[in-house]
Amino acid sequence: MRIVGGKHRGRLLVTAEGRLLRPTSDRVKESIFNILTHGGGALGARNWIQDAQVLDGFAGTGAMGLEAVSRGATHATLLDNQEAALRCCRENIEMLHEDDHTDVFYADCLKPKTASEPCSLIFLDPPYGLGLTAPALDALDSTGWIASNALAVLEIDKSEEIEVPSKFTVLDERQYGKAKILFLGN
Repeated sequence: MRIVGGKHRGRLLVTAEGRLLRPTSDRVKESIFNILTHGGGALGARNWIQDAQVLDGFAGTGAMGLEAVSRGATHATLLDNQEAALRCCRENIEMLHEDDHTDVFYADCLKPKTASEPCSLIFLDPPYGLGLTAPALDALDSTGWIASNALAVLEIDKSEEIEVPSKFTVLDERQYGKAKILFLGN
């Protein structure tokens, strides 16, 4: 796993041993970030990454948040509740020297603490098939993590269906192998 674009392009990221984490593949990550950079369709003709405040929920290795910072996001907050994931996040931040542009917190995305600042770009990639995506989106929104007019990028299993919270609208949907990517606006 690596950073696929921006100032850290090509840098390898630390991942956890075994099957504790299911990182987003480089191919899927590159596709997502191309869409976020160039927009189009219902996402409009804007770069969603540039100067964004990013939330990477269920962060795993922190790859999505760190990719955003590499490509011009102002700041990324990485949330996870697995110690192995938090270790990976911290190691990757240190290796990329992005301490000033990232924070890492032990947090349950279903019961988060109140945010100090809302985020304009949200990545959620919970474990597949457990029905965590919509409840996490609601919980993060109700505790101030999601700014108005934000974009949420959700990764779920291709066979999984979610009931999108009423405050959000599906702007785009893509499928890559086993992954379904939803782009939601609020």
